[in-house]
Amino acid sequence: MKLVVVSAGLSAPSSTRLLADRLTAATTAHVDAEVEVIELRDLATEIAQHFVTGFPPARLAAALDAVASADGLIAVSPVFAASYSGLFKSFFDVIDRDALTGKPVLIGATGGTARHSLVTEHALRPLFTYLRALVLPTAVYAASEDWGEEGLATRIARAGGELARFMAPATVPDVDTTAAIAPRSLHGAITSVDPSAGFATGLVPFEQRLAALRGE
Repeated sequence: MKLVVVSAGLSAPSSTRLLADRLTAATTAHVDAEVEVIELRDLATEIAQHFVTGFPPARLAAALDAVASADGLIAVSPVFAASYSGLFKSFFDVIDRDALTGKPVLIGATGGTARHSLVTEHALRPLFTYLRALVLPTAVYAASEDWGEEGLATRIARAGGELARFMAPATVPDVDTTAAIAPRSLHGAITSVDPSAGFATGLVPFEQRLAALRGE
């Protein structure tokens, strides 16, 4: 099992890398996976060369191969001009068109203000949907004031659990939803629910109800 983490942070230390590391820890808490981190700032020159020459240098080729062979991907970008960074977009511009097809991807972003919290939905999610990746329901955005807050920790834990479940569904138990299914009556159609059977019982066949209405 292989988990690849792409971080587009430019500074050192980087809040983007910190978020990526926390998402990684939340994922590996549920699934045993080999982790490879790709720092895009170290590949900026190679990415530019690839655009000019059409051929990826060795380090960039290795990073692209790692993403393509991963069982799961965590991708985190800082916010620039209300969207992902140009470096982040450039990396995924040069990746093979089919490399992410069906691959579970956990997206995250960091910014200085909560006003950019929807960047994951209007920028990152459409990008990975276009690449035919399986983008997980929970995306994590961390503003400067979010660090140390319980809400951020909760979102990180939930997102990591989702990625682990898609990477290794047999090893991560699903949430028990039995308690959420309560017996109820819908105009007499459903009279009881048998959780062990997994479906409703006491249903009146449609033909029987129709015959009763016709007086047959």
